[in-house]
Amino acid sequence: MHTSFFRVRQYECDAYGHLNNVNYVRYLQEAILEANASAGYGVALRTAPGWRWQTQRLDIEYLRPARYGDTVELQVSAPGGEAECARWAGEFRLAGSGDLVAQAVVEAVPVDAVSGQPVELPRTLHAELPGRAAALPALPSPPPGVFSVRHRVTWNDLDMTRHVGDATLLEYVEACGFGVIAAHGWPPERMAAQGFAIILRRHQIENLASAALDDELEIATWASDVKRVTSTRHYTIRRVTDGTLLTRVDTLGVWVDLTSGRPIRIPPDFLADFAPNLAG
Repeated sequence: MHTSFFRVRQYECDAYGHLNNVNYVRYLQEAILEANASAGYGVALRTAPGWRWQTQRLDIEYLRPARYGDTVELQVSAPGGEAECARWAGEFRLAGSGDLVAQAVVEAVPVDAVSGQPVELPRTLHAELPGRAAALPALPSPPPGVFSVRHRVTWNDLDMTRHVGDATLLEYVEACGFGVIAAHGWPPERMAAQGFAIILRRHQIENLASAALDDELEIATWASDVKRVTSTRHYTIRRVTDGTLLTRVDTLGVWVDLTSGRPIRIPPDFLADFAPNLAG
């Protein structure tokens, strides 16, 4: 078990004063690098000539907010997994109180640096770890009102492997999410004026291939599984030139009262406005 500490900075927080969801992923990536280094596998392993790690699945659940000035204590398991992948589990806690704020499981596979095809996992990493990242359920058929945006990958989007990493993928998803609510007449300002917000409770990421410099991407989204206070939003990220599906992301959103912080029923007029974007 490896422990890293992160003090929440103001530029890491969203408009609600909460640690932005994307930065939980950044913390997790840094803690995994530190855990690997402490086990004798430094950053050179992540960027080894001829192959690189690619996240296959990442499942992160947000249980309560972390805020500006908090110190997050992140405990990450030592690398382990089966013959075809490596797996880490992480627990995010508030330093001092020990309150659990989020938990995550990430699975990665070594792939050829050029072809992106899987290669054999180094034998020294073979071990058993409890818990696996849940596979995403079958993607529901998109409704007529699918919303999409396009983005061309820039140099600033790349990580040390010169591919787009998970945190940046979530930034793409976040931008698309703000776009779809604005397109249906419910930007954050309108929701705030009516006293509610949508808080994300869970991200599930499944990577099938990587995006690289200058790729033009289409990020599409629609929602399904509407319940009293929650809904699932689906995102697909495809390369425009050949239509290849690179990444799927499912997010679980919870409608909350801004004053009490408690879940509320999804407003009927909100659902009516989003009907074209709802599967089924």
